[in-house]
Amino acid sequence: MRILTVLAVLLALPVSIAWAATSGPVRVQVVDERGVPVRDAVVELDAPTWRGGRIAFPWRAAMAQREEQFVPGTLVIARGSTVAFPNLDKVRHSIYSFSKPARFEIDLYGRDQTRSHTFSVAGAVALGCNIHDTMRGYIRVVDTPFAGKTDANGYVTLIGAPSGAARLTVWHPRLRAPGGEMSKQITASGNHKFAVRLR
Repeated sequence: MRILTVLAVLLALPVSIAWAATSGPVRVQVVDERGVPVRDAVVELDAPTWRGGRIAFPWRAAMAQREEQFVPGTLVIARGSTVAFPNLDKVRHSIYSFSKPARFEIDLYGRDQTRSHTFSVAGAVALGCNIHDTMRGYIRVVDTPFAGKTDANGYVTLIGAPSGAARLTVWHPRLRAPGGEMSKQITASGNHKFAVRLR
């Protein structure tokens, strides 16, 4: 009898109090003002009903130097992650950033050596090499597990976000907006198109 009473009380509670339902995949396409897909735009979904916890992405927290370029050119990581910087070139590199979320410098190191840095503040971090001025890389440090970067067709799919209202943020180093990012409110389900203006 007592079990039946408890079940009746639980069933009478609103679903949002008992647990947060997850939406289906949220698919986002980022395009420029001409409708051309934007590659390597970082898309983040901030869902107020997400309960928090450890954030883990399926890709490695690493940015190599290969053929005098940062590979990948843009990396998405969770706040608090330590990023490895393996040097796969025959020449030495020295990595630095003057970005507010992470000001640091890694001294010269050679081929097949790796250095690392921990990123404890969310935001966008621009990287350069003191030896090779043309090298540019970007790390986007996020506080949400629902994040990724767009493919060659401008698409990214975010899995497992709680259903309901959420804030969608798009960041790109060439985006014409303060801090290179724009946000809008959406419902966390289905397909969304986000148009941006690039420099």
